[in-house]
Amino acid sequence: QVQLVESGGGLVQAGGSLRLSCVASGSIFSFYAMAWYRQAPGKQREFVARIITTVGSTEYADSVKGRCTISGDNAKNTVYLQMNSLKPEDTAVYYCAGRRRVLGPDDYWGQGTQVTVSS
Repeated sequence: QVQLVESGGGLVQAGGSLRLSCVASGSIFSFYAMAWYRQAPGKQREFVARIITTVGSTEYADSVKGRCTISGDNAKNTVYLQMNSLKPEDTAVYYCAGRRRVLGPDDYWGQGTQVTVSS
């Protein structure tokens, strides 16, 4: 059974940084793509960043572009989200997700990690 486990969330002041980790139960290369999403209170879940695991290509939501970096380490079965210059509006539960297919929705999801940015 595929498992994705996030960690690294916490409370940080505006302007600070956090690095989120997502450990997969197997090789991240078994996923075509892995991604981070977030959901703030009272809002819909939104896409943050995605990496195509075998080639390392990435894409970002406009709201985080230039402030966040997604990366993968297959030796550690882990995908990271480095977040810098955090803003209060980045406060949300952050979820890791993955899919094996080239197209289609993400099939596998973690339980989430809370990120709170204070002003």
